[in-house]
Amino acid sequence: MRRHILLPLAIAGLMAAGLSAQSSLVSIFDKYTVNPKWVAAWDAYTSGVAADGKGNVLVLVRQVPHFRLFTAAGQPVRQWGEAGIFTLAHSVHYDPEGNIWATDPDGHAIYKFGADGKVVLTLGTKGTPGDDTSKTSFNRPNAVGFGPNGDVYVSDGYNNSRVVQFTKDGRFVRIIGGKKGSGPGEMSLVHGVAIDSQGRIIASDAQNKRLSIFGPDGAFIKSIPAPSWGGLVIAPDQTIYVSDVNAGVVSVIRNDQIVDVIKVDGRPHGLGVDPATGDVYTTSTQQGMPNVTKSTPKAARAAAN
Repeated sequence: MRRHILLPLAIAGLMAAGLSAQSSLVSIFDKYTVNPKWVAAWDAYTSGVAADGKGNVLVLVRQVPHFRLFTAAGQPVRQWGEAGIFTLAHSVHYDPEGNIWATDPDGHAIYKFGADGKVVLTLGTKGTPGDDTSKTSFNRPNAVGFGPNGDVYVSDGYNNSRVVQFTKDGRFVRIIGGKKGSGPGEMSLVHGVAIDSQGRIIASDAQNKRLSIFGPDGAFIKSIPAPSWGGLVIAPDQTIYVSDVNAGVVSVIRNDQIVDVIKVDGRPHGLGVDPATGDVYTTSTQQGMPNVTKSTPKAARAAAN
C-alpha cells in the first residue's frame, strides 16, 4: 500500500526535475505498444495531429498539401491545403462538432475550416501581433481547446503568456493569465490548452515545466509538475495527456497526478488521442526524422483478442 501512495509522488518529482531519471520511469511503465512508423516516410515536418474518434486521423504538415487524412490503420484517405493558408502550420484540432481548427503562430491567427477545406472563421488579426491585453490580436498563438458549450480557448503563448476565451462564433469572453513569470498564475511559453469536465482551464506552462490550472472564471487554482512543451489533450474519461519535445515523452495524468509515461521517438510536438480507442498519436518535428507515432494501449488490444 505504501508503494502505491509514494509512487505518484516520486514520478511527479522526477518530472519536475525534467525527467533526469527518464530511463527509470520508462522501465516502470509498459502499458502501450509504440509504433514509430505508423505511416510511410514523410516529405515535410509533421507538426500536428488529431483523431476524431470515428476512425479518422488528421496530420498537419508544414509543406503543401498541409492536411493529410488517414484511417486509424494508417491508410491514406485524402489530402488538401494549398499554399498561402499558413505562414507556419503548427497545430490541428477537432472541435466537439467535428469541425477542424488549425493554428498559425507566425501569422498570429487561428483558422476554422469548413467541410470544403476553406476558412470559415478567423480568430486574431492576421499578420498583426497584439500584447497580453489585446482582445482581437495574438502574438504567435499555438493551440486551441474547446469547452463543452463550444467556447474556443486559444493558447497565446510563444510571445504572450495567456489563454484567451471566445464563444464558438468568435466573440471575446475573457483573458486567462497574461503575466509572464513562474509565480502562481503566471506562465512562460503557453503551448496548449484543454478544458476538463469541471470547467477547469488547463494550460501547458512549458518553460516552467508544469500545467497551470484555472477555474471556469479564470482564477488560478493550482499547478501540476509535468514536462509540457508539446500537445495537450483531455480524454472523455478526464485523463490528461501532455507531450514534451525535450523529454520525448507523453505524460498521462489522472486526478492531477502523473500515472504513466509513454516514451516515443523524435520530438513529440503534436499530440492527438482517439476518444473512442485511447490510441495516442504524436508528430515529431525533429529535423530529418519527421514521423507520426501511434501508441496503442495494451489492455485494449488484449481485450480485443
